[in-house]
Amino acid sequence: MNKVLITGCNGQLGRALNKLLANKDIEIINTDVDNLDICDAAQVSALIKKEQPDTIINCAAHTAVDKCETDRENAARINALGPKNLAAAAKETGAQLVQVSTDYVFDGNASKPYVETDTPCPQSVYGSTKLDGERAVMEIMDKYYIVRTAWLYGDGNNFVKTMLRLAKERDTITVVNDQFGSPTSAMELGRMILHIVDSGEYGIYHATCEGMTNWHDFAKAIFTLAKSNVNLIPVTTAEYPASVAKRPAYSVLENAKLNSQGAYRMKQWEDALEEYMAEMGFMG
Repeated sequence: MNKVLITGCNGQLGRALNKLLANKDIEIINTDVDNLDICDAAQVSALIKKEQPDTIINCAAHTAVDKCETDRENAARINALGPKNLAAAAKETGAQLVQVSTDYVFDGNASKPYVETDTPCPQSVYGSTKLDGERAVMEIMDKYYIVRTAWLYGDGNNFVKTMLRLAKERDTITVVNDQFGSPTSAMELGRMILHIVDSGEYGIYHATCEGMTNWHDFAKAIFTLAKSNVNLIPVTTAEYPASVAKRPAYSVLENAKLNSQGAYRMKQWEDALEEYMAEMGFMG
């Protein structure tokens, strides 16, 4: 990889990728909504023809899950049409494309971790538009990596920062304990993406930190590392104020393809969380 174009460079994953690539002999073209509208096919084609990147990493997405339910048109444009445009331009110039996707492509009703070959069945506009983006990429090109991740946190707004902020504002916090997944740091996801791009092993990948937990126990781990004495109360999803979009009860992804290759394994979620909180200065 000599020249990489990153869309959504100001998001959590975009920032992590820039940190990871900073000391490498790789030219980075950073784009975000202010200088590239991925929904504009002509604009995308013109930029990629001009820059001629060998790798495109699409970190741009409409990730506000509840807002997607009421903003369907915009969600479809960003999450499905955008990847389609990038794939068409990538194929035309010979670039490879990394399309970042989500656990929300599954229904969340499983009792064991989802692997890459499991049949998607999204239950929300966010999940369905992200799946449409995956399919558009697969229909157009061969040189693609579809990377499904979950419960992402990094340099930006995320669950970790929300919990730490609430702990300063309240004496008691309630967090659901019946939704299961794998908290994943943007840095770990970035490392995984750079590994597979170098491997040249195309296809669909699951990419979350190893292990699983629920939101309550994730919050508990955060407060333990921060040495916060906030009172943390577990509640069920049914007891929690209803959200607009349906949340998956079980969205644990197994990194089956990555782990079968044997060359790289993502960190345990607890270790990645400790690394992140130390780096951000959140340790107590």
